[in-house]
Amino acid sequence: MIVGFDGTKMTPRLSSLLTRLQPAGVILFARNIKSAEQTWRLLRECQKCVTMPLFTCVDLEGGNVDRFRDVFGPTPAAADVFATGDRKLFRKHGQVIGENCRALGFNVDFAPVLDLAFEASRNVMSSRAVSANPREVALYAREFLTGLRAAKMLGCGKHYPGLGEGKLDSHHELPVIEKKLKRLWAEDLVPYRTLRQQLPFVMISHAAYPAVTRDQTPASLSKIWITDILRKRIGYRNLIVSDDLEMGGVLSAAPVGKAAVEFIRAGGDLCLICHREDYIIEAHEELTKAAERDSRFGRRVEQSARRVLAFKAKWATVLLHKRTPSAATVAQLSRKLWEFEEQVRLEALNLAAKQRSRA
Repeated sequence: MIVGFDGTKMTPRLSSLLTRLQPAGVILFARNIKSAEQTWRLLRECQKCVTMPLFTCVDLEGGNVDRFRDVFGPTPAAADVFATGDRKLFRKHGQVIGENCRALGFNVDFAPVLDLAFEASRNVMSSRAVSANPREVALYAREFLTGLRAAKMLGCGKHYPGLGEGKLDSHHELPVIEKKLKRLWAEDLVPYRTLRQQLPFVMISHAAYPAVTRDQTPASLSKIWITDILRKRIGYRNLIVSDDLEMGGVLSAAPVGKAAVEFIRAGGDLCLICHREDYIIEAHEELTKAAERDSRFGRRVEQSARRVLAFKAKWATVLLHKRTPSAATVAQLSRKLWEFEEQVRLEALNLAAKQRSRA
């Protein structure tokens, strides 16, 4: 499990929860992040409660999804960086974000977004999606991931198998995408197929694809999507994480405990629950009970546990925490971020001017 919580400092209650559950990771949001040093210390205190190295996770894409705005300043959105047409800036986007994450003690960034920027999802995805062309999405994502790796950060492709045709926000409702596998394979799945060896994590969406599954089961609970297509047909070998199991898109299909079990049963590795302690405990209890009752499910849990442990061993140096970030480090990173934002703005203006002159 990867779990979230309220607050900006360690409490006896949080310490007890982490010690009892021994999660694979924690995730922080803006509600947990007040300063660089405070964030680093909070993550260090979380690690003290857990025997294995933690995935210390954050959602940081830039633009609307920016948890560090109050620490470093605003980060450009993926679509704004992509609008420059400059591959070096795509890579620098990942590196600047990665360096900021690393300085605060994080080792996993749930980015980049691989959803295609179709008109149907424009109101939902906004500047999070970069292009309707899957090859352009893969190009941006490859460079972004390279930048993250240069900063010793692990990235995650999301939201498999693709929310580009989704008209509803899966945070609140279940998007139902009426698209056949042949078209999904040729469009939405291209970035996952192209980057299957470069993606440390893939995040599964809470959207339904009835033309593929013949029902309205969310992809996050679907063996067809996770095992048959992502694992076997695409050949993805790294870690599979659910989108937040507190979201309305999945809770419309199953309560959180059952959803956690069904996600793992379908082939997933890491259940993400981002906020409520009662949901975290319920999911943990249901997973434990199901593994004890059902030996086949128990073996499925053991398979994912071994995969997670092997992954952590492979990336051991990345999972280590760095030194406490100094005020000078924060100032330097803030300046670098501002300079990058200015570079993105100017390059986008130059590209737009060139396109107008050619027209």
